[in-house]
Amino acid sequence: MQWAPEVCVTPQLAAELVREQFPGLDTRQVTVLETGWDNTACQVDGQWLFRFPRREIAIAGVLREIAVLPRLAARLPLPIPVPEFVGQPSPRYPWPFWGARLLPGRELAESGLADADRSGAAVAVGHFLRALHEPGLVAIVVGDDLPVDPMRRASAPYRAGRARESLDRLVSRGIWAADRDVELLLDRAERAAEPVPAGDAGPAGDAGPAKAVVSGSRPFVVSHGDLHVRHLLVGADGAATGVIDWGDLCLADPAVDLSIAYCEFAGQARADLLSAYGVAVDARRELAARVLAISLAAMLAEYAADEGRPVLLQESIAGLRRAVAA
Repeated sequence: MQWAPEVCVTPQLAAELVREQFPGLDTRQVTVLETGWDNTACQVDGQWLFRFPRREIAIAGVLREIAVLPRLAARLPLPIPVPEFVGQPSPRYPWPFWGARLLPGRELAESGLADADRSGAAVAVGHFLRALHEPGLVAIVVGDDLPVDPMRRASAPYRAGRARESLDRLVSRGIWAADRDVELLLDRAERAAEPVPAGDAGPAGDAGPAKAVVSGSRPFVVSHGDLHVRHLLVGADGAATGVIDWGDLCLADPAVDLSIAYCEFAGQARADLLSAYGVAVDARRELAARVLAISLAAMLAEYAADEGRPVLLQESIAGLRRAVAA
């Protein structure tokens, strides 16, 4: 299974690793808070969140989080994790890990928040993305060699192909029925021009590190890179309380993060998000954001089905429908 961990971090192992490297922390209460595709998040002493890679592919992202998140935090209007404890590889565990203060709230995916009740969170996300995408923010990450859209998430043709693969698997499993509006959007995306690369693009369409933002027809911005329904935290009142899981932090076209507007919000809530963002989203960028919304929602639906997570599955299917809604 593509989500299977290469290293399984249990509460006992997490407690032992934290106790060995950070003896001042109370490790009597350690629980697995959440697992994702690449990392396991453990709660320590009710106030700390420790993030352990589950797969080797996640190590580069963990190192980026450690290096960059402390510098971004003060410039953003929503809380993000700030690594305060950095764990080193050891004979017990082969990879680096980190600990930050636990952020309040729960994943939007698990909140049960109806579309009509998402405007408050939407406005907060819009302001957050406006701050994250400020051109001047790029200067504070130069030297960190952030990748430039390494998974080609701003490429509508490429993401349309990936979305079709996931949707076909969902159809074969009886989880999703082919939808004409989704198919038409993917058809349009496959005919779209590839985005003009900034910097020296490799054979897979990836560009070089931070220096690449100075060239190309559209400048890149600092991007969360994987902003979806699992990575936005909300409180019981529906207010946004934080943005988590920055392992795909990169430089990219704003469309990559704006996909959340089309996957997780609809109607007035989406309008409120885009208004708070305050920068016009042209047709090319909107298409790329909508296609990525479909691609992410389809992958999340596959993950939810495989892992037995019915609430996430329901939310992901709803995301597919939102992505093509006006």
